Amino acid sequence: MAHRLDRLLRPKTIAVFGGLQAAEVIRQSQKMGFAGEIWPVHPRHDEVQGLKAYRSVADLPGSPDAAFIGVNRFLTLDIVRDLRAADAGAAVCYASGFLEAGDDTEGAQLQQELVQAAGDMPIIGPNCYGLINYCDGALLWPDQHGGRRLAPDERGVAIITQSSNIAINMTMQRRGLPIAHVVTAGNQAQTGVSDMAIALIEDERVTALGLHIEAFQSAAGFEALAKRARQLRKPIVAMKVGRSAQARAATVSHTASLAGSDAASDAFLKRLGIARVHSIPSLLEALKLLHVHGPLDGNTLSSMSCSGGEASVMADAAEGRSITFPPLTTEHRAKVKATLGPLVTVANPLDYHTFIWNDEPAMTRTFTAMISGGFSLNCLVIDFPRRDRCSDVDWWTTVRGFEAALRADGAKGAIIASLPESIPEEDIMNLTVRGIAPLCGIIEALDAAEAAAFIGQAWKREPAPPVACRKAKADPDIHEHDEAQAKAVLRRHGLSVPEGSRGTNAYEAVTAAESLGYPVAIKALGIAHKSEMNAVRLNLKNAEAVRSAANELMPLGSGLYVERMVTGAVGELLVGILDDPQFGPVMTLGTGGVLVELLQDSVTLLLPSSRDEIKEALRALRMFPLLDGYRGRPKADLGAAIDAIDAIATFAVEHAGRIIELDINPLLVCGEGKGAWIADALLVTKGELK
Repeated sequence: MAHRLDRLLRPKTIAVFGGLQAAEVIRQSQKMGFAGEIWPVHPRHDEVQGLKAYRSVADLPGSPDAAFIGVNRFLTLDIVRDLRAADAGAAVCYASGFLEAGDDTEGAQLQQELVQAAGDMPIIGPNCYGLINYCDGALLWPDQHGGRRLAPDERGVAIITQSSNIAINMTMQRRGLPIAHVVTAGNQAQTGVSDMAIALIEDERVTALGLHIEAFQSAAGFEALAKRARQLRKPIVAMKVGRSAQARAATVSHTASLAGSDAASDAFLKRLGIARVHSIPSLLEALKLLHVHGPLDGNTLSSMSCSGGEASVMADAAEGRSITFPPLTTEHRAKVKATLGPLVTVANPLDYHTFIWNDEPAMTRTFTAMISGGFSLNCLVIDFPRRDRCSDVDWWTTVRGFEAALRADGAKGAIIASLPESIPEEDIMNLTVRGIAPLCGIIEALDAAEAAAFIGQAWKREPAPPVACRKAKADPDIHEHDEAQAKAVLRRHGLSVPEGSRGTNAYEAVTAAESLGYPVAIKALGIAHKSEMNAVRLNLKNAEAVRSAANELMPLGSGLYVERMVTGAVGELLVGILDDPQFGPVMTLGTGGVLVELLQDSVTLLLPSSRDEIKEALRALRMFPLLDGYRGRPKADLGAAIDAIDAIATFAVEHAGRIIELDINPLLVCGEGKGAWIADALLVTKGELK
């Protein structure tokens, strides 16, 4: 499939503008063996790096496929405009001092002018180093790097980062990760990360994609990327950093306190089937595993080592993860036991001891028996000795046994070095050619396995629909609804709200209670966190109790709200909606009540979400056993809870862009057949909701 960035990513001609940085671009491309033509452009020099220099774009012998512009920000605009007129393929804008300059209004204006100058010609940056193509040796890159040219028949991963320095650091890795492309995004003034990513995964030489993301430029762009990646079977793993706009917007609701700094971003990546890791080493190891094996078809792992200590470390490292070392069945254990001596305890992770060390046939039998259990990934923990002081001959006996066992079963395998420095780069490359994933570091290896298993599971599900977008331009006026107003809105939209009535004094409160029927709850209106202000009275069973409560509560707020008391509650949930500028309405589900912030038990979903996703989110809460009849307690009406949450989500989608905050705490979930009810609600909107 052709892409607008194809000429940039596979150039046959490169134009280079500027001084020192431009000379370095030429030097790096020559060093990497670029076979195309390079055209330096300089107003005074006749020659740059041994190549004829041209005075301007107009003097070039043709329309360049790619250009590196290494001049100041003002001259950059002129050159971009000239390149566009010359029908150039694309340009990398190296200069800084544009929108990233913060309070520099001139920089923001210049970035806008840059985009206008480029028109339909793609530009990368500004404020970036550019890109490296290790497949073709084309480098629009003004600095040194640590990568190697790939062989003509070799494939590798692609990496996009918004930080040029991080990109350089990644090229310096000695983890044996074959890299096909490195691209830096810079300001993404015109071309975003998702645009670059789609172009890269179209390259048949790219096996997997790694992203270092500081911010999502376009939700729709990433949705298109995830769709195309799934079609091409090219897995994506991301390291998302930074705080979201949602986190910076200080709000008064429990939902805002639970949403965290990047909960919406995390939910978005999960929705797309893009695995997330939290460190550069884990990103590189995940890419390596995906390069060798692709996504895993399940979450079960086996582990083998000749040390009980290593087996214990592996077991501990998997604690709390979505990947597991499942216990062996009786039959499987006996099969493995038959290959080992009587002193060996058979388990998973397996410590096979040193009794069979350097006995290749014996090791092959043991490894084959262990691997026959149908695990998604089989791990062999082995740290190679340093060659300058020791011999590693016996270690390759172990590797050959493992390789033979994997081949016999058609299984996926990884060799894990507990210390990254304990597996030389040349050995990593050797293992990769053998079809074994060589992973550096136990934690990083399990991060990689978890990422690969996540993608495998995500690809088995139907793709999620696009996130809810704003329906129309919202009224700029902010409306903060009190509980009575909020519940009236929710009730009109068919949500499960107990009957209630507003009052201004004790007489009206008693009249309302008599009409609703006892028991009732009475609350002071206009208070965000009523429990903290002692502004709620519950389970009032007669007029005198209501009158007394009303007299106590009237001085606290702007009015009274009397409501039919919900009885028989089994659990309390929080259901919250926040409007995210990138993703639309974001829903938070969590343990409700007065201890919301203390318990921090929540799951974030983007909308729309299916009933199955809502059910899965509820089951992920630590408090879910309370809803499921923990230790003989009554079971909750889970169907009603899901109905109520689904209705809240639908309401939020219908009013996307109009709801700033909706905080329902608690949603009272009663016993089976008794329903789920919105007991308190805070609502902030742009304009009135019909």
